[in-house]
Amino acid sequence: MPEFSLQERAQLLRLAHDAISFALEGRETSLDIPTPHFAEHRGTFTSLYLSGELRGCVGYVLPTCPVYQAVAETARAAAFDDNRFAPLTKEEAAHLQIELSILSPPQPIPAEEIEVGRHGLLITWRGRRGLLLPQVAIEHAWQRATFLEQTCRKAGLPLDAWQNGATIEAFTAEVFGEKTTQ
Repeated sequence: MPEFSLQERAQLLRLAHDAISFALEGRETSLDIPTPHFAEHRGTFTSLYLSGELRGCVGYVLPTCPVYQAVAETARAAAFDDNRFAPLTKEEAAHLQIELSILSPPQPIPAEEIEVGRHGLLITWRGRRGLLLPQVAIEHAWQRATFLEQTCRKAGLPLDAWQNGATIEAFTAEVFGEKTTQ
């Protein structure tokens, strides 16, 4: 059962769009807290898509601020600060599709208990850290070992670091967006 109601999902998606639009207009985002649920501190990722292609993705792994604030901040950062893409334009903003991933706190997990499609991964070793959201393994049809290796790759670690002392943490994510709010 989803943690966030359809109404809450729609409000968070609207907040993400507003944060981007207001930034393009040079205005501050109005951050209302319509429900106590939005005041919970949660890790959050915002992914932006144009014509089905990734256009930006930024997030907070750890719950450092209320979810409504994290959504606004990560939406702006995905639109303007993801160094893989040029800053978003007004024209592009009108056609954006947004996907939000609201994370549970990461917890240590043995590799053999990782469930592909349910868990996202955070691997830390020797001052480096890599994270992949749960949906990434599904999108690429990875098995558990490949998911672990690719998370190590994301951290700039040897692919087998997960077998050689790296800390493995897992989290779950409630993922929703314009295509999945119905």
